[in-house]
Amino acid sequence: MFKLIKLEWKKNNIAKYIRSAIITTGILMLFLFVSAKELEGAGTLESYEKGMLDVSVALFVHMTYIIFTGVMLASFIVGAYEKKTINLMFSYPIRRQKILLSKIFAVWIFNFIAMTVSKVLIYVSLKAAGPLFSIKGEGIFLGSPEFWLKMILSSAVMVSVSFLALAVGMKMRSSKAVIVTSVLVVCLTQGQIGAATLADNLYFFIILLVLAGVAVYLSIYHVETKDLA
Repeated sequence: MFKLIKLEWKKNNIAKYIRSAIITTGILMLFLFVSAKELEGAGTLESYEKGMLDVSVALFVHMTYIIFTGVMLASFIVGAYEKKTINLMFSYPIRRQKILLSKIFAVWIFNFIAMTVSKVLIYVSLKAAGPLFSIKGEGIFLGSPEFWLKMILSSAVMVSVSFLALAVGMKMRSSKAVIVTSVLVVCLTQGQIGAATLADNLYFFIILLVLAGVAVYLSIYHVETKDLA
């Protein structure tokens, strides 16, 4: 399986996605540095019970990589159906489901690592350079195992939830539909109306994870026998 995943990364020129992730992280870091003092001045967000700076880092990184995951799903999977290149891959002496799973894992692994590394770089940078810019880094506890565990788990959850867009894209055979659905997922999971938000609702995310799992299952279930035409 890992050989197929590496093949997917190579075939889809993973280097360009790495460059994009680096540039995106740099932009987010710059934006958050500029906004940090104002965010900390806003105090604690009651619905999160966390410092606004910590919440903002998670918010912007999650929003970015939900869209990023959608773009990669559109390119790696749905785009292959649109361009009919999937037909060639399915002619290999490998089960179709295994090929599709390798694409799914290629997207999931990359975005999980990229999202986690992006958070780590931003959090560490804010803490390390904070004293120079009078940034307290409220809510960022680098010495706490619980902080790191929550950060890693939230990355895994957000990337997984992003796969809701896959079912829509596969059903419509449209890369645009994947991107649009990804934007809707961002609004649903990261949006806030007044003090109301679902971003910290455990049951809500459990439901989304189940739906995402069903979406992936439905995407690969009939691939062995379904006509590609």
